[in-house]
Amino acid sequence: MTVDPTETSVSEDTNNDSTAKAPQIEKSEGKVATETAKSAATIKLSAESLIREFESSQEKTDLPEIYVGDTVRVGVRISEGNKERVQPYEGVVISKRHGGLNETITVRRIFQGIGVERIFMLHSPQVASIKVERRGKVRRAKLFYLRERVGKATRVKQRFDR
Repeated sequence: MTVDPTETSVSEDTNNDSTAKAPQIEKSEGKVATETAKSAATIKLSAESLIREFESSQEKTDLPEIYVGDTVRVGVRISEGNKERVQPYEGVVISKRHGGLNETITVRRIFQGIGVERIFMLHSPQVASIKVERRGKVRRAKLFYLRERVGKATRVKQRFDR
C-alpha cells in the first residue's frame, strides 16, 4: 500500500473545512444554550413566585410578637379518636429559629420537677393559638443556660415596655 499525497491533502482540506465550520456550529449552539438558560430562568422565577404565593397563603396573620424570654401559652390541637381538643402548653420561649413559614419557637416548662421542651412551628395547623402571658427581659438570643438551672434560678425578669 502506497499513500497518495493528493489523498492526504484532500483529508487536510476536509479537516480545515470542518474546523472552519465548527465555530459556526458552536456559535449557534451558544445561542440555543442562551435561549435555554433564559427559558429555564423564566420557569425558575415562576416556580419561585408560585412557592412564595403558596407559603404566604399558608402563613397565619394573627400571631402576636413573640420574643425570646417571653412566657407564652400555646394552644395545641390534640386529636383523640374522632374528637379534637385544644390543650394549653405554658412555658418560657428559650429560642426562635428560621423565618416565614418555617418559623419555630422552643418552649421550656417544668413539669413535676423535670424540664420539658417542645418545639412549635408557629404556622402549623396543630398550633391553635398563642398568647403572650408575660414579657421577659433578657440579653441573649438563646436561653439554653436555663437548662442547667433549677428552681428560682430559672426565673426571667419581667419587661414592662413592650
